[in-house]
Amino acid sequence: MVPSRSAERLLLVDGHYYLYRSFFAIRGLTNSKGEPTNAIYGFVKALRRMISDLKPDYAAVVWDAGLPERRTQLQPEYKQHRDEMPDDLEVQQDPIQEIVPLVGAASIFLENHEADDLIASYVIDARKSGIECVIATNDKDILQMVGEGVSVYSTAKNDVGEGNGGFKLLGIAEVREKWGVDPHLIADVLALTGDAADNIPGVPGVGGKTAAKWITQYGSLERILSGEGVDPKVIEKISSSLPQIESNRQMVALDLDLPLPLPISAMRLSPDYPALIAELKRCNFRSLTAEVEREAAKFGAGRSELESSPEKSERVIDAKLPNSQLPTQGELFS
Repeated sequence: MVPSRSAERLLLVDGHYYLYRSFFAIRGLTNSKGEPTNAIYGFVKALRRMISDLKPDYAAVVWDAGLPERRTQLQPEYKQHRDEMPDDLEVQQDPIQEIVPLVGAASIFLENHEADDLIASYVIDARKSGIECVIATNDKDILQMVGEGVSVYSTAKNDVGEGNGGFKLLGIAEVREKWGVDPHLIADVLALTGDAADNIPGVPGVGGKTAAKWITQYGSLERILSGEGVDPKVIEKISSSLPQIESNRQMVALDLDLPLPLPISAMRLSPDYPALIAELKRCNFRSLTAEVEREAAKFGAGRSELESSPEKSERVIDAKLPNSQLPTQGELFS
């Protein structure tokens, strides 16, 4: 259930996170030309589900577009261990970015910057206008931004539990329960633990629970590094990692003042039903096309624009994978 609200709401989606999740959740879908469509299917389903769950006034999918120079200068190995994007996913990336505006959301990026920094900058801009923000991501760094009017949309089973409609908004209390510290101290925890997913090393032998315990006990990483009143065993543990900790603090700090490629006012949710339906038919998504056609009819899109059907010779991919076997949103992103 979406909490009641008086302010307008902005949905910000971490594009590459959902791109990969969609691709690996469903395998083997192709259109009649043999082109892979599994990531397109999963992404469209996920985005439409978020919009249905959250009913935002504005929405944008934000994409990574290179690594910031400041991070690669700090730690040249940053994200260098990651595998190349699979070929059958790469060919779906551009079509997904093109279909996002048809679903109704903006599709944006900033050259040589990562999505989490651009998302953080939009959060700051939204706060100035009194707009509530919901961020759809699995990125740990972005939890720093959670606060009054800012939450993270999660469909993970460990977060959602039972009877919550298949999703949960993680606010200050939820982040504190999950991480052991308030959101504004997440960066302090990550500075100690590093992040294996991004190839950022941490203090040897210090995991999330230990880091959160120290931060809670002493109040902040700054206090720990000062050494004042800190257990000598803790000081000894971190002493050989001080340069790494300082580097990590800068690595996990988010950019909050990036130039915004599109104003929030231009992100008002606005589906293009005829174009979206045409694209879904091209992908041979029979059941999803029917779902969107019903929605379009309900909200007043002209039926004459919507009733064209695929040629009989086209292979309908939804028939290849029966609806009973298609994963639900919760199954896709749990």
